[in-house]
Amino acid sequence: MKLSEIAEITGSTIEQGSPDLEIHGAAGLDIAAPDDISFLANPKYTPQVAETSAGAIFLSEGVETERKDIAVLRSEDAYVAYTLALRAFHPEPPIKPSIHPTAVIASDALVADEVEIGAHVVIGEACRIERGVRIHPNTTLYPGVAVGEDTVIHSGVAVRENCSIGARCIVHNNTTIGCDGFGYAKTKDKKWLKIPQVGNVAIEDDVEIGANTAIDCASVGESRIKRGTKIDNLVQIGHSCSVDEDALICSQTGLAGSSKIGKRVILAGQVGIAGHLKVGDDAVLTAKSATSHDVPEGKVISGIPGFDNREWLRSTAVFRRLGDLAARLRNVEKIIRDQKPR
Repeated sequence: MKLSEIAEITGSTIEQGSPDLEIHGAAGLDIAAPDDISFLANPKYTPQVAETSAGAIFLSEGVETERKDIAVLRSEDAYVAYTLALRAFHPEPPIKPSIHPTAVIASDALVADEVEIGAHVVIGEACRIERGVRIHPNTTLYPGVAVGEDTVIHSGVAVRENCSIGARCIVHNNTTIGCDGFGYAKTKDKKWLKIPQVGNVAIEDDVEIGANTAIDCASVGESRIKRGTKIDNLVQIGHSCSVDEDALICSQTGLAGSSKIGKRVILAGQVGIAGHLKVGDDAVLTAKSATSHDVPEGKVISGIPGFDNREWLRSTAVFRRLGDLAARLRNVEKIIRDQKPR
């Protein structure tokens, strides 16, 4: 692909180098070859530019390089431009419309003509599969499931009864959508009585869900993951939760039942959200944080229990010095004791 084509695809401007330069791939600065394009978005990695073998590089606004032997594409955001280039070099393969002979499809399921259904897929009664869907082997769709156009479901996924997945979604291996919520009532003889979980899960368009994630159905009503949300591997989303648009939920995070997560919220790895809480739009919970209270819009929270990130940083700085502070306190106490009249 010519450098000029890459510039057009990524909305970048050629600042240095020939528009006819042939580029064959995209890679990080440390592994890029002379026919690759790389990127520099963070100035702290500038020293790597001097050593890279890349033939071209995306630079964000305000980031410079002294090298004259490397083509430069100026971008508003070099990382986004690099991502667009990487997608151009590695497009998703088109589906091969086919249904494997070992697939089991209910007679009343509505399956579009242009779909790819792999080996040992089970599609239950009253399911609806739109055009462009790719379902990899050993996937199970319970009765009443709907899957929107151009969605990809990887092997081992189970989608429980009456759940829906929107268009252009990706569900990775061994994820379960719509499993029973964790709901029990204690009887007078202190036994646990299972509460029927009769709701469903609704996944909106352009959602990606990582491997081995579980999204519980609502006890009644629905659990909903809204448009554009990205969910990592090994995430637990409890019953009746809602996650608003463009949220980002990282690995090993757990949402207890009826949590409400706002737009563009970021929950970093191993975050815990207690039940019936609301996390406001654009809030961030840093890794290993947990909260038992609502989080306001735009707030950055850290720690257990979670509190303001700046206060947490000051507190952890003090915590690291507690041993020294304790020793100093003991010395002060000794001095005071020694000064007391006997």
